[in-house]
Amino acid sequence: MLDDVHTTSVSPVFIGRAQELAMLEDALARATAGEPQVLLVGGEAGVGKTRLIDEFLASAVAAGAVAAVGGCVEIGADGLPFAPVSTVLRSLRRKLGGELDGAAAGQEGELARLLPELGETARASHDEEGRARLFELTVRLLERLAAERTLVVAIEDLHWADRSTRELLGYLFRSLLSARLLVVATYRSDAIHRRHPLRPFLAEVDRMREVRRIELSRFTRVEVHAQLTGINGAEPERDLLDRIFKRSDGNAFFVEEIARSINEGCRTGLSESLRDLLLVRVEALPEEAQRVVRILAEGGSSGEYELLRAVARLGEDELIDALRAAVGANILRPTPDDSGYRFRHSLVREAVRDDLLPGERSRLNRRFAEALEAEPALVRADERAARLASYWYHAHDPAKALPAVLQASVEARRRYAHAEQLRLLERALELWEDAPKEIREAQRPMDYAEVYPACGCADQALAISKRALRTLDRSGHDPLRAAWFWTQRCKLMASLARGDGWEELSRAQELVRGLPPSPVHAEVMSQVAGWTMTHRPGPEGMAAAERAVELARLVGAESTELNARLTLAYFTVDSGDIERGLAEMREVCGRAVALGDISVLGRCYVNLTSALEGVGRSAEAVETAEEGGRILDRVGLVDSRAWLFGNLAESLFSLGRWDEAEAAALKTLRLALGTKPRGTAANRLARLALVRGDWGTAERESAATREHYGAHNTEPQYTLKVAGQAIELAAARGRILEVRALLEQAVAAGFPPGMQRYVWPLLCEAAAAESAARGLPTAEPGRGEALACLRVAVKRVPQPVPVWRAHAAMLQAELERAEGRDRPALWAEATAAFAALDRPYPLARARHRWAEALLAPGRGAAPAQADREHAAELLAQAHAVADRLGARPLREEIELLARRARLPLASAATRAALDASPPHTPALPPAPGTSAAASEPAEPDHPADPAEELGLTPRERDVLRLVAAGRSNRQIAQELFISPKTASVHVSNILAKLRVSGRTEAAAVAHRLRLVDGLTDGAPAR
Repeated sequence: MLDDVHTTSVSPVFIGRAQELAMLEDALARATAGEPQVLLVGGEAGVGKTRLIDEFLASAVAAGAVAAVGGCVEIGADGLPFAPVSTVLRSLRRKLGGELDGAAAGQEGELARLLPELGETARASHDEEGRARLFELTVRLLERLAAERTLVVAIEDLHWADRSTRELLGYLFRSLLSARLLVVATYRSDAIHRRHPLRPFLAEVDRMREVRRIELSRFTRVEVHAQLTGINGAEPERDLLDRIFKRSDGNAFFVEEIARSINEGCRTGLSESLRDLLLVRVEALPEEAQRVVRILAEGGSSGEYELLRAVARLGEDELIDALRAAVGANILRPTPDDSGYRFRHSLVREAVRDDLLPGERSRLNRRFAEALEAEPALVRADERAARLASYWYHAHDPAKALPAVLQASVEARRRYAHAEQLRLLERALELWEDAPKEIREAQRPMDYAEVYPACGCADQALAISKRALRTLDRSGHDPLRAAWFWTQRCKLMASLARGDGWEELSRAQELVRGLPPSPVHAEVMSQVAGWTMTHRPGPEGMAAAERAVELARLVGAESTELNARLTLAYFTVDSGDIERGLAEMREVCGRAVALGDISVLGRCYVNLTSALEGVGRSAEAVETAEEGGRILDRVGLVDSRAWLFGNLAESLFSLGRWDEAEAAALKTLRLALGTKPRGTAANRLARLALVRGDWGTAERESAATREHYGAHNTEPQYTLKVAGQAIELAAARGRILEVRALLEQAVAAGFPPGMQRYVWPLLCEAAAAESAARGLPTAEPGRGEALACLRVAVKRVPQPVPVWRAHAAMLQAELERAEGRDRPALWAEATAAFAALDRPYPLARARHRWAEALLAPGRGAAPAQADREHAAELLAQAHAVADRLGARPLREEIELLARRARLPLASAATRAALDASPPHTPALPPAPGTSAAASEPAEPDHPADPAEELGLTPRERDVLRLVAAGRSNRQIAQELFISPKTASVHVSNILAKLRVSGRTEAAAVAHRLRLVDGLTDGAPAR
């Protein structure tokens, strides 16, 4: 109603900022082309951020874009959860009509947490998945709206943003892949002190490719001249320009204020401080206008017209006159949606608010709270609880503030604003001590304190749970409530890596023991069963799962029942009743889909695909993962999709679809919110790097696996993965002593039931390392003990399905080979076992070993022609698979064997190992039993010499023979009649040519590839 008020303090001409405006317009062009853009505009207060954004948005809208602006709201010291995002969505709904409702169709219940106008909110999810789902659905909504038009979203005053808003924006910035969307956010750089929460957010987003920063500098003298010319309609005098430029130091807002002060009669325009200058303008207003300005300053950065009217207690005519005076003085301005008023600049508000007396501030907050209680419709429903809590808290009235703060915490939890929920609970615990007894009894913070290890707030949540438990102890024993808190502490302790959570879960179990059935009792038992499944699988966990299902059915807690049934079904599969367990898991999946129960939906598909892979049904696991992925994608379960892609990568690897497996692992990394799915992705990538012969990548990803899983993680599914990977990597490096130490640690830790999927590959790799190191002098001490350890371990691991029986056959053949008895019949058995399965890589390895056993010397006579022909066929089959998979170490080993045996390879078309390595990138030695050099098989009359292919001179062969025998440089020098320095040079050259890092690895390669005379299987170098 006051838009026509004329002011002269703002230049009608946009001054400067040509470079910044060009960056914004370039980002708009990129967004229009389908490449999402994010620009962060920083600058000190008053430097001109808002004017720049206003100018750009006007230009963007003129070019056909749709723009929506949302501001982060400051109420006292509290930001409103998701306020700018809600404002943006509300603006888009107003501009696009039913199109936004159509884009939100099917997910209105979740998106209503941000935009209540969409309807009732869905049932909240009690974990981080619910919040991630909300974020994902918000991103998709914006992508749909930006599919047919360019959408510009501006977020103002990011320095006031609540944590939930920052995290939602961070998720948006990371997730945008293809949309005609430009996000511009402004913040006050002078407000970002060292501990300001926006600082780490800015540091994080700076690393994102899509994000660019613009820092606005102050105006130059020339630009201040242009600004004053625009304000006054004439060029300023030189002395006036000098004084204003010096006083303002180029700050655009300061220029306006000083110019206005001079124009209104203060010829110097120089007060003791800018704050005084701003207050002089306020104090020049009529008394009623001053009152309204002070009320608005305490109420927040903006205020609704009707709320101002109720608090000011003025008639409509008097209020409009007061507002007209404040707008005419350029102190206030209407809000973009014309629902109320806000300060033209936050500096004015801060000056007015700081000038209020403490008692005056309390009184104003009380009046805001009373007005809002009397008429709740004065503010939007999604802001009401938070604002009322803030008003009563700053009114210093614990009796009123405690229930308001607790209600605000419930609302924050409903909207998945967990950080704000925890902050409000802390405030409630603070108020509880000062509230009257009757209020304390009626409003107990522990009745509201549902805390979860979500959104990086675990430390804060843990502190609140501790205070809540102390409060429970003081106020009387409430075992069910206490048990519930102990289950939450279990999750928190595990997420913070401060323990495995069993102590907390045991306390909860003890508290509910002997009590009548209840939802809490059922939940505790379900948690116990789930914990046991991942930490100590066995009969006790199965019994706990059965009890949880029984209790949940008795009390009608279906979500808890479905979770417990899923755990029980997993135990059933592990116990050997595979078909019944899998059928139960599928039934749970179907029921969760029918109910739309997201607390179960993600877990059931993750567990089902894992169980299928665990019993060797990889193709079925892939189909189930793809089906589950579509369902989870539809409902926006992000972290569950990350877990699912991690399982998919494992099954695709088993099937020999390695490129697809790598893509699935990378998808896990992009989607994962927690550290464990990231660890799984790194584990999959390390495994791929190992079989491809990329040892450097394998080491990096293995280190990432350990970091993500955590040094204190005791879950066997993770510890065994890490141990198996470490054994394979050590074997690839030829470090047999390290392999033995790792094996000993793994065996000592034990192999719980159901872990055979991790144990069999681990044992097979350790056995393969022993067979590859046979005859190596440094490996002989301790060999007997290592093989005995393996044979004992084998007896402890079940073989419930064909895939693990195949691994057992492979392991038996490797053990015989390690003891010098390379028996073709055992390799034939292993080959037959894998041939019946869809496991191309271990099948190729078994065929290669079978061929090697058929061709091995020392079996009494030269191989018969039939054996040679059979070996040639096996090598050709294995080579074709290794070549197709990109399993370079296996392929090169096959080619080397074919050359030595003078056998052709039908599919051989490979280069030597050195040529296969990238230029200037030293290749690392191949895995146990693999070759460091390979080329096309030699013609029968011209057998290849691997030492020649590696460029070893005759003298270097002599030196290498002594290195393999364990001689020092001085001993080598004495035996070959050369100086120690010359021996050292030869050793360095040999290490470079073999591309290894030390003498032990050089000896292992020499032995494995028979690079020097006298290094045959079973015979140490002489």
